[in-house]
Amino acid sequence: MTAFTQAVTLSGRHAALEPLAFDHHDGLVAAVRDGDLWKLWYTAVPSPEGMREEIERRLALQQAGSMLPFAVRSLTGKKIVGMTTYMNIDAKSRRVEIGSTWYARSVQRTPLNSECKLMLLTHAFETLKCIAVEFRTGFFNFPSRRAIERLGAKQDGILRSHQRYADGSLRDTVVFSVIAQEWPAVKRHLEFKLAEGGGGDASATGSTAHR
Repeated sequence: MTAFTQAVTLSGRHAALEPLAFDHHDGLVAAVRDGDLWKLWYTAVPSPEGMREEIERRLALQQAGSMLPFAVRSLTGKKIVGMTTYMNIDAKSRRVEIGSTWYARSVQRTPLNSECKLMLLTHAFETLKCIAVEFRTGFFNFPSRRAIERLGAKQDGILRSHQRYADGSLRDTVVFSVIAQEWPAVKRHLEFKLAEGGGGDASATGSTAHR
């Protein structure tokens, strides 16, 4: 296990990112039912019935060295409100993707998403010393695309026919990134938004969950 997959808790004013565990199962089921998030066709959010399998999948990827999964806890409501990860970890090249993210509808468009992204980016650049952090989402997930852009990430390109949706249709994947040289300005931007109480970066599913 490398530093990239070492379990860590990240805490802020609005949220805490806790190492994913089976103890989070019931809270995650309640969270995903807040908005029936798994019914959005352009996402891959786990259903209530599939939540245990999804936790198993993410923990297996952590053991394999390619993912560090978190449960998201709201510090206002003291309850679990979503999931997020470092994924597609490339420890040798010091690159990660922030993805497989979703939030309960009740916390969307609040400061929670911006703070979670700030904590993940800070840990990636300042502790893990990443040279770049990626975000990916489906072409038709326009709320997620706008949210990623508002974080300060720049679009790298579009991977055509990159994956399949659950219904079998092909997905074009839009790729964004923040590189190390841009991080100080992006950090200042996010800190300013949070100080102003901004919560407009939270989309329906953040950076869309995908496999």
